[in-house]
Amino acid sequence: MSTPPAGEAAEDLPGRLPDVAPRLRELRRDRRLTLETAARRAGLSPAHLSRLETGRRQPSLPMLLSLARTYGTTVSELLGEVPPERDPIVRAGRTEPVEADGWTYHQAGGSGRAMQPLRLQVPYGAQGDLVRVHPGEEWLHVLEGRLRLTLGDAVHVLDPGDSAHFDSLTPHRIAAAGPEGTELLFVHTLLQSPAAELCLGAGAHRR
Repeated sequence: MSTPPAGEAAEDLPGRLPDVAPRLRELRRDRRLTLETAARRAGLSPAHLSRLETGRRQPSLPMLLSLARTYGTTVSELLGEVPPERDPIVRAGRTEPVEADGWTYHQAGGSGRAMQPLRLQVPYGAQGDLVRVHPGEEWLHVLEGRLRLTLGDAVHVLDPGDSAHFDSLTPHRIAAAGPEGTELLFVHTLLQSPAAELCLGAGAHRR
């Protein structure tokens, strides 16, 4: 008898979650994914995903997280939760800046959205050797100072007013090109990424 993937070992949780079966099926079809493709991306067997979509099994929390990533959404949306109405205006000083390994992040957009804009202050020599690779896209615009942007093997120096838009699966490094440091607007498409954890992991704190 074959052994199911690790993600399928969790016991059923009848009655503990709302009926997510129709939503799982709807999201997969909206993304135009076959049962086999979606199951492979989520680390499940097609038979197990089929049982989830027909309500014969309920997903564990790890399964929900994996399926949310697969479909590019959130666990809250999978569960049918209605998000609170968001204020479209972000006032200066509403949120405290965040420091992480020398960089300072000022949140410039609302939380919980697919697009996360920030204003960054990058001192000279901070994180210049840190290579980032992750899903999504990034856009940046230099406000002050000069920026050194490394994309793969190519190195670009951007002046104030210059912008860049790139696929963030391309290995990239961001650094100030001069001792005065640089300040930039930065937009990325990572879901559910608090400013303190943007590709940086631990070591962040609020001022």
